[in-house]
Amino acid sequence: MTSDQTHSAPFQIHLETGEDGSRRVVLQGAIALQGLEAVTAQLQAVAQAPCGGHTSLDLSGLEYVDSAGALAILKLAEAIKAQGRTCSIDHASPNVQGLLNLIDLQALVQPSLVGTGRRQDVISQIGEGFLAFLRDASKVIIFLGEIIIDLVTLCFRPGMVRWRDVLLYMRRAGVEGLPIVSLIALLLGLIIAFMSSLQLRQFGANIFVASLLAIAMVRELGPIMTAILVAGRSGSAFAAEIGTMKVNEEVDALTVMGLNPMHFLTLPKVIASLIVVPLLTMYANLLGIIGGLIVGVTLLDLTVYSYIQETRNILTVFDFVSSFIKTVVFAFLIAAIGCQRGFQVRGGAAAVGEATTSAVVAAIFMIIVVDSIFAIVLTYYPR
Repeated sequence: MTSDQTHSAPFQIHLETGEDGSRRVVLQGAIALQGLEAVTAQLQAVAQAPCGGHTSLDLSGLEYVDSAGALAILKLAEAIKAQGRTCSIDHASPNVQGLLNLIDLQALVQPSLVGTGRRQDVISQIGEGFLAFLRDASKVIIFLGEIIIDLVTLCFRPGMVRWRDVLLYMRRAGVEGLPIVSLIALLLGLIIAFMSSLQLRQFGANIFVASLLAIAMVRELGPIMTAILVAGRSGSAFAAEIGTMKVNEEVDALTVMGLNPMHFLTLPKVIASLIVVPLLTMYANLLGIIGGLIVGVTLLDLTVYSYIQETRNILTVFDFVSSFIKTVVFAFLIAAIGCQRGFQVRGGAAAVGEATTSAVVAAIFMIIVVDSIFAIVLTYYPR
């Protein structure tokens, strides 16, 4: 091809106009990447020249054409057609016609899949981020609404849930999560009791370490710490499981078989979370209090009886009920957001990883927001 291009005649254009206003454009010589600017200028002049009828591009005189030249010929034809005139490409050799067939002009006008890298100002970035947040929040709210409707329907049709899967997810989210919850809760109780004792024993108020720890664990630290651990363990697992099924088209297969993916995949996970997360929270509260008891007995000269009695006196039924309600809401959000992120997966393995990370981040964000709302409401709620 290189030797042909070297010995090819220079590019020329001959115009022939018919009596009916039609035009025959004869292209001769070579059209290649080298010297394409001059050729393009001549082709543009042909495209802009007035013509009252059909334009025929005669390629019989072309001796050499590479891919850049073939693209220039197709662009010439498109430019003529854009002016409302008809155009045809005639007498192309097999090699030239093969190159023309390889080029897809429609693909050239499609938007790029990769961003152009144009830098935006800070205000535009903040605006786009806020709009993306609103779109994502609306999707999450719609998904939560669908789950709530399914849970209400479940009260009248309990057979719509695979209870064996519920037990499976209870074991994964609850039983398998006991070791890490136990360790974190016990250490948290030890740390809070020790740090608070450093201040309280200056005033001879060692006994109030039990009160402080009991209130902190039952009202705030127990529920929120357990919820964050479950979001990191189970919420991410829910997103990864459903996301992998989306990538492997298993979710589409369920739909084709007439099964509702929400009932088949989401409800067992949500129900299992609603059962085990409150139980894990009560267990974490107990371990945290035991951690404080260890510090009180070993470092503060408190008796086991006095520590337990002070804990019983400070805690009320309202504390346990509010903590239980809070953990139920946390459990619902963790499972629902994890499943919602899994159903949003599009692409391959990288998308599954992104969905898993997004599920954990979104769940922890919602836990903090909801906990703040509970703190304000319960503070001013008349007991």
